[in-house]
Amino acid sequence: MACQILPSLLAADLTCIGEEVNAVVKAGADMIHFDVMDNHYVPNLTFGPMLCQALRQRFNTLPIDVHLMTLHVDALIQQFATSGATRISIHPDATTHLDRSLQLISNAGCKAGIVLNPATSPDCMEWCIHRLDFVLIMTVNPGFGGQTLLPEVIKKIALVHHRYPHLPICVDGGITSCNIQQLAQSGATQFVTGSSLFKSKNYAKTITLLRAAAHHNE
Repeated sequence: MACQILPSLLAADLTCIGEEVNAVVKAGADMIHFDVMDNHYVPNLTFGPMLCQALRQRFNTLPIDVHLMTLHVDALIQQFATSGATRISIHPDATTHLDRSLQLISNAGCKAGIVLNPATSPDCMEWCIHRLDFVLIMTVNPGFGGQTLLPEVIKKIALVHHRYPHLPICVDGGITSCNIQQLAQSGATQFVTGSSLFKSKNYAKTITLLRAAAHHNE
């Protein structure tokens, strides 16, 4: 399966975010990854529905991947769906009723995903797999950009891929051209890239390099 590259706005130059999004889209990005942090579930505070709506209005065909690192997800699901999210992923420990929250995402017209933190077991997926369009596996602890990938999580990617071979696996955290091949070989097909992309001088070249590294020796 062809790999998809999802630039994370968390690492972009926030003083010119519209231009940054335009640049990575022109460089070949498949989706924009939109990190929503509430300073409760994670110790940071980032973007809200108004920014999502503004991006949707400017980039009307751009897929927007909303990752809710928040508590009280049900209300935010509705707000981000209305603001133009293409898909929304939530953490199982951030909602009281996971099945209901995932159903809310689907009912709002978005694709639904579950997020597994490094220490979160994939076992919870067994009881909601019928609700899932994808899974997002964190390869760092959520809350901050610029972290180094935790190699222990690679075994989890392989485990999830073995259990659910047809479920798309997205990975997020510390992804570079040096480790993307191992992640792809473990079963990941979607790659959230932050610092390694936005700190590069040539976005198109970096995205091409990431794709080539992911497909090397397939």
